Amino acid sequence: MNGVDIRHAHASDLPYLYDICHRTGYVGQDASDVIADRTMLGQYFAAPYAVFNPEWCWIAVDDQGPVGYLVTTPDSRRFAAWMNEHWLPGVRRLYSPSRAGAHEFETWLRGFIHEPAGFPDFVVEYPAHLHIDFLPRAQGKGLGTKIVGLFEQKLLESGVRGFHLGMGEKNTCAGQFYEKLGLTLIRHDPGVIYYGRKIGN
Repeated sequence: MNGVDIRHAHASDLPYLYDICHRTGYVGQDASDVIADRTMLGQYFAAPYAVFNPEWCWIAVDDQGPVGYLVTTPDSRRFAAWMNEHWLPGVRRLYSPSRAGAHEFETWLRGFIHEPAGFPDFVVEYPAHLHIDFLPRAQGKGLGTKIVGLFEQKLLESGVRGFHLGMGEKNTCAGQFYEKLGLTLIRHDPGVIYYGRKIGN
């Protein structure tokens, strides 16, 4: 892999966001064995961010194409309201709340899509949030640290006081990455671990 360009996401990147999200979305691994639909994960965890706040999303591109992304929102409450009013109604028409014979992960995701989008009770201190994914060929090269740095700089310039993220408790590799970044463990709920950082302190 030669040089990697990191730039803001654009509507033309949406197919790649769906693809990367699917290929990394099951405990950090390819979800193909547990979800047949290759866009379902991205419909919730990637694409809406690039539609709502493209200036707050970044994509990494190498000589073979996009290899990773950071999708974020500076205001989790405003984003959740937009999801509930404008994005999720259309997504719910694509996916029923359940499907006979589905893997338990797909069953969880379908149910999650049909729940109202929300936000944790600590958003006053950590109002922004993010999702980050890189394909295997781009991992371990410092790209995650660099792209999160761009996000943190924009938060600082915009006066946003902090950010958080949630990860599945079984995704140990992601947890190690977030701890390496120096993020603070906010809370461990059943099935999900929250990390965050306050900005400008």
